[in-house]
Amino acid sequence: MTERPVIEAKDLDLTFQTNDGPIHALKGVDLNVNKGDFVSFIGPSGCGKTTFLRVVAGLEHPTGGTITVNGMSPDEARQNRAYGYVFQAAGLYPWRTIGGNIKLPLEIMGYAKSEQDAKIAKVLELVDLAGFEKKFPWQLSGGMQQRASIARALAFDAEILLMDEPFGALDEIVRDHLNEQLLELWARTEKTIGFVTHSIPEAVYLSTKIVVMSPRPGRITDVIESPLPRERPLDIRDTPEFLEVAHRVREGLRAGHAYD
Repeated sequence: MTERPVIEAKDLDLTFQTNDGPIHALKGVDLNVNKGDFVSFIGPSGCGKTTFLRVVAGLEHPTGGTITVNGMSPDEARQNRAYGYVFQAAGLYPWRTIGGNIKLPLEIMGYAKSEQDAKIAKVLELVDLAGFEKKFPWQLSGGMQQRASIARALAFDAEILLMDEPFGALDEIVRDHLNEQLLELWARTEKTIGFVTHSIPEAVYLSTKIVVMSPRPGRITDVIESPLPRERPLDIRDTPEFLEVAHRVREGLRAGHAYD
């Protein structure tokens, strides 16, 4: 028996009504994301990448088509704490320590204090920040703050991790390091990850599946199943296999502009 997709979108549309008229953010999106997939969404600004992630999270509601998350509506999935969400900015409260920031969703969900402490220690270890729980955000670099944000999203052990361009503001050296760490984290936790990016090398390096989107209205122009092995040193980016996938992504982005 085939396992049901973790995320299943069929003919999904989303139109925002504004004072200047309707904005068609998503149109006819069909996509299946399976358990353990690492799916990157790539496309030009305004193509609906973040909007799709927000629909999965139940933060936006489609105006046509259907979407399920773990067989439920996105709103039900959110209530069942099916996902953690990592935003573009780390979004850490400056008056709370790193441990205190990670603890916040656990407090809201009513975990016992002993359980909170155990979960905080576990996720800090996962993101290589053990020993930093008493530091404040301003005492950490940008990359470390973003790792703390990932730890917070992992704290309640949701099956799905949604990441909206989390490394976009970081320099290339830090970004490369965090890409490596994210792949290690994914291998250890076996989460299903949805990841928004503007970077072709980042999308190809991280993903088992790359979703290429067109300019608004956001359509899927290509879904690329990666032929790369799951274990990927950074220098895999110099191989012919990697460059071939990157070329196909670039061609998909170019084809998307034909909709303009």
